[in-house]
Amino acid sequence: MRRSPAIALGVVSFLAASVGGGVAFGLAALDGEHRRDTQLTSILRPEYQGDDRTAPDFTLTDSHGRPFTLSSLRGRTVVLHFWSRDCPPCIQELSEQIPAFDELARGRNDVALVMVGTERFEEVSALVPPGITSVMVSDPERRVVMGKYGTHLFPETWIIDPNGVIRARFDRTLEWTSPVFVQYVTSLR
Repeated sequence: MRRSPAIALGVVSFLAASVGGGVAFGLAALDGEHRRDTQLTSILRPEYQGDDRTAPDFTLTDSHGRPFTLSSLRGRTVVLHFWSRDCPPCIQELSEQIPAFDELARGRNDVALVMVGTERFEEVSALVPPGITSVMVSDPERRVVMGKYGTHLFPETWIIDPNGVIRARFDRTLEWTSPVFVQYVTSLR
């Protein structure tokens, strides 16, 4: 049985239109994702925004006396928070904002909060609200805080994507439970 050229042309046209429609849909979806990410960072106004800097790895002692290495969290979005007891906004964040974000991170396997203090644990343990389960590490010599990340003023928060790439840095206090911040952190892939 021989097909007519008109039917063959119709099938080819249909396939070409289907592929073209699929490509257009895919491009539109990518554009929508880019606009969403751009909109979130526009609202959050980070001091640094990018996708081309790998977070410096480090190993510090955690609050249980065990070594903790940042790269051990690869595959998760990391909220890396630098704080000091000499910083009143840090203490306010620690008592008012961080517990709720800690609870959010505890319920997820794709987000981790790492708090880096510049004092020894025995000097700040009374400031830490009970029930915090996120990683707390100490850097009293500030080798990581100043040496690797260049942090001089506190609080400072870095957002690191699951591939270990720094996506944003905030040089101020944050509204840790704001829907925009939570959506930004949980949307990084």
